[in-house]
Amino acid sequence: MYAQLRSHADIAAAACVFLACSSAGLAHDHARAQLQAGQPGDAASPARIVEVVATDTDGHMSFTPDRFVVAKGEQVRFEIRNAGSLDHEFVLGTKAENAAHGHMMAEMPDMKHNDPNAVTIPAGASASLTWRFTRAGAFEFACLIPGHYESGMHGVVNVK
Repeated sequence: MYAQLRSHADIAAAACVFLACSSAGLAHDHARAQLQAGQPGDAASPARIVEVVATDTDGHMSFTPDRFVVAKGEQVRFEIRNAGSLDHEFVLGTKAENAAHGHMMAEMPDMKHNDPNAVTIPAGASASLTWRFTRAGAFEFACLIPGHYESGMHGVVNVK
């Protein structure tokens, strides 16, 4: 009987390890996919500062500016000020990556982020994110809190 229980316990433990590894692998793939827009910058190195203001008034949410151009290889330090009355986030990625992430946020609205390409900015606060754009193309920055993207809170970074 003990051998049978040990066997079930071993199977349960193996299943937990498998699920944990599978989940970690998915998270790792998700994190790697989020790096298509580039890579985390080096805070000790010089960077162009881009000031961005997040606002939410009368049901419309936005970032100002909502588009800008950077050079491939350029490091940018985004200084984001939340002038709104709601919490917002600033997430860099491709349009497809942000759409997938937004879908996850809709399913898990209280999800906490620990991604190098994202920062949450409480109402009335400021935050910064340093990023090096290593690929040419059009990338997106967005607030993926449910309903915010749909209310206009997104913009474009053109990397040339």
